[in-house]
Amino acid sequence: MKAKEKLRWANWGIGFALILGVADAEDWPHFLGPRHDFHSAETGLNFDFDETGPRILWEVERGKGHSGPVIADGKLAFIHQVGETEEVRCLDAVTGKEIWKHAYPVDVAQSYGITDTPRSSPVIDPETAKVYTLGNDGDLICFSLEEGKIEWQMELAKEFGPSPFFFGYGSCPLVYGDMLIVHVGADEACVVALEKTTGKLIWSADHEWNGSYASPVMATINNQDRLLVFAGGMVKPPHGGLLCINPQDGQVEDAFPWRSDNFASVNAATPVPCGPNRVFLTEDYGLGGVMLEYGSDFKARVAWTSPEFGCQFQTPIYHDGILYGFGGNGGLMLAMDVFSGRPYWNEAFYQTTIPWNGRDIPISLGHAHLIHVDDGFVCLSENGALLRMDLDSNGFRILSKARLFYAPETWAPPALSNGLLYINQNELGSRLICYDLRAE
Repeated sequence: MKAKEKLRWANWGIGFALILGVADAEDWPHFLGPRHDFHSAETGLNFDFDETGPRILWEVERGKGHSGPVIADGKLAFIHQVGETEEVRCLDAVTGKEIWKHAYPVDVAQSYGITDTPRSSPVIDPETAKVYTLGNDGDLICFSLEEGKIEWQMELAKEFGPSPFFFGYGSCPLVYGDMLIVHVGADEACVVALEKTTGKLIWSADHEWNGSYASPVMATINNQDRLLVFAGGMVKPPHGGLLCINPQDGQVEDAFPWRSDNFASVNAATPVPCGPNRVFLTEDYGLGGVMLEYGSDFKARVAWTSPEFGCQFQTPIYHDGILYGFGGNGGLMLAMDVFSGRPYWNEAFYQTTIPWNGRDIPISLGHAHLIHVDDGFVCLSENGALLRMDLDSNGFRILSKARLFYAPETWAPPALSNGLLYINQNELGSRLICYDLRAE
């Protein structure tokens, strides 16, 4: 074997930053990406794919669930539901070969005709090589990433009290320094911070708003870190909104109400920091979007509102002074000026089609997701269309488009790491698929 071929096969096996054709490769340790903002620093990727999509490197069958995969140190972790059990699996990120798995029983129920399944993506802490998972019933488990050993675990409802959820626990934990922050949603423990290595309680933030499906995120407010939690559970009358919390002691410094008066409304899109002191909130049950600006007193004030910018659970992306996202269930892509709230443009893409099994299938964005990478955007629609686009204040340009598959409820955001794109197909043959975007 030639030396160049040996190097290629070595890189194939380990999957780290030396993968051929990828510059600035990085991990994807949580569902919002390396910096919790759907931005990847990777460059040198190959987006010149045809309408069948990039080459499939590997795929594995998976059960039910809307959580996404996470990747670090050449390993991929995901959680799904298989029958009456929840299963956590760890795979080699480049080959798809299983490294370890752990399964445990789970109660499976329905609400509004929707079956409970995992919605919270795992979180990997590269510093300690631990992976944290939060199951549908509140099973919080810390595993060693290397061999899957359980370091500690707890049942949130038994530890802190129950929370009124529509579909079970669904917020992703957040690693911050030595803490693991969890949106519990219990009456006397809305948000808690745990020692990430032991699970010991550090602080508990008490607030009447309950657990939602949005995930905690850090923002810079008055040059300090502040924890943002978009809360609101299954209660009558509905209540909820954005909590601004000091992560050092758990003090709730502000509570901005933002929740529809519709009982079935759900706060599920993660808050989007938009530069210092600014945060965008969005929900899809009547109120839509609101841009908040925090003063020196850490109190939120409304900068502008946008009823049409209502995202159900898909988190918008902020880039170069512009917010991009998808309004409601119709899949309308919107672009808005962050500072004024002025809409730049909107587009549904219904006139753009992609062949599938002899038919021209229109692109239906639905609950789509965007990632900014390599000076452009990647968009995954909710039924399996993949787009490479240029987006700015003047409009959009589709550079490449593909029909990866045709299946509904592709709701988990994609993950990108070391030149590989990971996508969950959730229906009609549920599977996790790894696509190769590495340059030749």
